[in-house]
Amino acid sequence: MRIPLSWLREYAPVPEDATAEDVLATLVKVGLEEEDVHRPSDSLSGPIVVGQVLSMEPETHSNGKTVNWCSVRVVPEGHEQTLTGKGIDPSGVQGIICGAHNFSVGDKVVVALPGAVLPGDFRISARKTYGHISAGMIASVRELGIGDDHDGILVLSRIGLDPEIGSDALELLGLYDSAAEVNVTPDRGYAFSIRGIAREYCHAVRAPFTDPVAEIAPSVPRPTEDGFPVVVADDAPIHGRAGCNRFAVRVVEGVDPSRPTPPWLSSRLRLAGIRSVSLPVDISNYVMLEYGQPIHTYDADTLQGGITVRRARAGEQLTTLDDKTRTLDPEDLVITDESGPVGLAGVMGGASTEVGESTTRVLVEAARFDEVSVARTARRHKLPSEASKRYERGVDPQLAPVAAQRVVDLLVELAGGTDTGRVTDVDHTDRPAPIELPAEYPAARVGVDYSPEVVERSLVAIGAQVTETADGWTVVPPPWRPDLVEKEDLVEEVARLDGYDRIPDRLPVAPPGRGFTRSQAARRRVANSLAAAGLTEVLSYPFVSQADNDLWGSTTGEHVASIKLANPISEAQPMLRVSVLPGLLEVLRRNHSRGFRDLALYEIGHVFLAEGYTPDTQPVPPLGVRPADAELERLDASVPSQPRKLAAVLTGHDAPAGPWLTPRSLDWQDALDVAELAARSVGVELTVEQGSHHAFHPGRTAQLSTADGVVIGVAGELHPKLVAAQGLPERTCAVELDLSVLLDHEASAVTAQAISGYPAATQDVALVVDAQVPAARLLETVRRGAGELLETAEVFDVYDGTGIPEGKKSVAIALRFRAPDRTLTADEASEARENAVEAARREHDAEIRS
Repeated sequence: MRIPLSWLREYAPVPEDATAEDVLATLVKVGLEEEDVHRPSDSLSGPIVVGQVLSMEPETHSNGKTVNWCSVRVVPEGHEQTLTGKGIDPSGVQGIICGAHNFSVGDKVVVALPGAVLPGDFRISARKTYGHISAGMIASVRELGIGDDHDGILVLSRIGLDPEIGSDALELLGLYDSAAEVNVTPDRGYAFSIRGIAREYCHAVRAPFTDPVAEIAPSVPRPTEDGFPVVVADDAPIHGRAGCNRFAVRVVEGVDPSRPTPPWLSSRLRLAGIRSVSLPVDISNYVMLEYGQPIHTYDADTLQGGITVRRARAGEQLTTLDDKTRTLDPEDLVITDESGPVGLAGVMGGASTEVGESTTRVLVEAARFDEVSVARTARRHKLPSEASKRYERGVDPQLAPVAAQRVVDLLVELAGGTDTGRVTDVDHTDRPAPIELPAEYPAARVGVDYSPEVVERSLVAIGAQVTETADGWTVVPPPWRPDLVEKEDLVEEVARLDGYDRIPDRLPVAPPGRGFTRSQAARRRVANSLAAAGLTEVLSYPFVSQADNDLWGSTTGEHVASIKLANPISEAQPMLRVSVLPGLLEVLRRNHSRGFRDLALYEIGHVFLAEGYTPDTQPVPPLGVRPADAELERLDASVPSQPRKLAAVLTGHDAPAGPWLTPRSLDWQDALDVAELAARSVGVELTVEQGSHHAFHPGRTAQLSTADGVVIGVAGELHPKLVAAQGLPERTCAVELDLSVLLDHEASAVTAQAISGYPAATQDVALVVDAQVPAARLLETVRRGAGELLETAEVFDVYDGTGIPEGKKSVAIALRFRAPDRTLTADEASEARENAVEAARREHDAEIRS
């Protein structure tokens, strides 16, 4: 919500010297988040004045373009020019070339003199063009940054102005005003108005607030028998909520459509982010911004019969004000006459009844539509509007007749209209339900000892009716606060108005002997070890497509059962993930497209499994009350299984290039190292075997298992076809582990080995085994067979060429032996080596390579 300061000062005690930044700092105290500052004068500077055209001579040039050579007076006749500078004529008459033709001699216009700067850093100077020295610019609204019309000059008399020549055009057009923009949360819909913001400003500075609505309300006439006919016939309410419970209509005749919108009104609309359209439409938008009540105006002569508010019928169509024909849904609430739909209730009006240049009879509509109904219609038709933005958050149901009266008054005052006296007000609203607030409750919930006077004063300030009872208060919330339904909501208002700075900020002290759980500590070790190794942790969205789940959720690509969101952010990604890799690869892709070539990213996050999951369709338990144990068990049973997974992706090189270093390309071995590093950080040794996964390279994929044979993940290089299809960098590598299973195998204690001071004995052995025997399994057999003297055993070569029988391979293993208490003899080392060979021969039919 943009708040022009000049407008806010009409309803709140904002100091004249206060800036937009000062207003934002004040509003923050009552919980309104600052967004931005809008100051038109920041993009305008230098001499921009009112001028009068003295002469204009059309000239057609060789390029076929006709321009006007104009003389423009920028200083009142008989006065001296006080401005100096290159291009400023001391006589006060400037020669200017202008390509527009919508003005004439005698018109008063806006002139940017040499030295001025217009939006876009467009600097004005005297320059030769079309055979003349043009010393300035006669400006259009677009060149001033206050509109979109670029083809025509801004003629001041046409917007109802007759200013003095040479006066400051920026002040005349309200361009020295500024606006503070705040973010309005969904529960604070009343703040989408100057009225609501003024109320909050008064709360913040502890000043009394005079409600402009209360001043007008007594003058609002009661409904008349000859009021415009309106029928509310909502026969299909959503979740039992009526789509419309207030509909006020007024009729104004004799409106002069040729009258311009006054500059003070158009400048406020512009600063608030709404363009000027026509006087009747501008007035309706002005009142919407002022009070927060959306207004719709109809050309009354185009309506056929009375108005009926109902749900759309299947197949009905409506051409809205944006000239798009929309097929309506039976759930859409529509405004109709005898011809059919003429508007989408609370969203946008229809083109057939639009107020235009020939409109003289205006029908003013001020209604209250249901939040859910408007929100669904706006999203269904992808048609957000200023009206729907307010209706979705809740509009004061008592505001409609007052806002309609305000529009009527402005149409009479500014557009020359006449109030017909015909008043319609269909009122089906209910009074807000009272809330019981115990006297001790605010202090107990917030931790501040609020006195009864503070509680009562705060609730009265927000507009509530407060009645003292024996135990506390009975509070009837104001109609513009539909978010106040529980006593907790009232306590929040007391805390907000009394000041958040009064709430103690002492951190709770953890009981001694407590800290991270074992699982939390293990996850922290895993994350820290990867970060220390140079990987960067990221967080990605858990929303994916079904194709992503099928791709990464199984090793063969078959369909994977997935959990679908009821209200997804994107229809392209309606499922919850079963793998962390889709989101992580999207992060990799985005960073790579922005020039980051060497990337090593990891994420630890939940996945969501559909197996055994049954959605719970029962209502959510009420707030403020602890659910019963059976209710909690039901809710817990309705939550899908959410194990944690660890994934990492790598591409590029292991180090930056330099004259002293040739970097190495990251490959599948680095992905495997990430998996083993994560496992070792929790004391788990992984078994690595040749694996198979349809998304990975068929020859560069490792299957990762625990010592007891539980498969927990995969690592390797992604399939080249997949890399090309998804726009990933070449040789992208990835790893994913089931972290929940890994932590279940966490070693309860890790015993550090003593460092021996005795020398090691090294021996190598090359064993010939069947080609199908995994080297990792052979290595594990050798380690077991070598006994306690073996310190390390590593594979350093695999060979299947000349000299090796067909179907066989040679695996060379380096063995290092060491005793903790003595120097080993050659015989002892050889004996341990022979024991290892014997174990390999027994389990794998291995033979020593000759």
